[in-house]
Amino acid sequence: MRAIGLIGGLSWESTVIYYQIINQRVRERLGGSHSADSLIWSVDYTTVEDLIFAGRWDEVSALLADAGRKLEDLGAGVLLVCSNTFSKVSDDVARATGVPVLHIADAVGAEVRSRGMRKVGLLGTRFTMEQRFYRDRLASHGFEVIVPPREQRDLVHDVIFGELVRGVIREASRDAYAEIIDGLAAAGAEGVILGCTEIELLITEKDTTVPLLPTARLHAEAAATFALSG
Repeated sequence: MRAIGLIGGLSWESTVIYYQIINQRVRERLGGSHSADSLIWSVDYTTVEDLIFAGRWDEVSALLADAGRKLEDLGAGVLLVCSNTFSKVSDDVARATGVPVLHIADAVGAEVRSRGMRKVGLLGTRFTMEQRFYRDRLASHGFEVIVPPREQRDLVHDVIFGELVRGVIREASRDAYAEIIDGLAAAGAEGVILGCTEIELLITEKDTTVPLLPTARLHAEAAATFALSG
């Protein structure tokens, strides 16, 4: 089993999902009381949040690349940047280290493709929904990606940074997200990507009739599969 290195704290609320799912999948695969060989480097979220809002992505890249090198030095055989927004620097982490870095958008893209979906909606931070780094990576898997209108994108973004990364779950926000998801379905989306790892703390398929693609869970499952393949 390869040791999995998680660059987490992006935020720690969703890094918990990664740790739980990876260990569950390893136990299911190997049986008994098995769990994953894993390492977590959890950053101070306020530090990186301030950097991205200031547009200082070069400093984010340097910080997460350094975390990746430290995990590699500690024995990690595969790395994950546990975030959709911060996957903007995943390729920088890969260039700075000598082990594979599993990109979250590739894990999601593989799942969309396996379900035969041709058009999907995307929710996430403004960075994820509006910049090309994430949408283009998804589209490279052969399907169309759509996002909500501007006002709804603002709401989704504000709930993430004002509530979810702080561990705040509000029923009103869940209802608002469900309405936005319904709107994406009405626009032709066959499923909706929860393109911020914290969103799956707020809403699940119990709250909507639209198929949802929870990115933290899919990324974690891909990591467990990869770690066991070696």
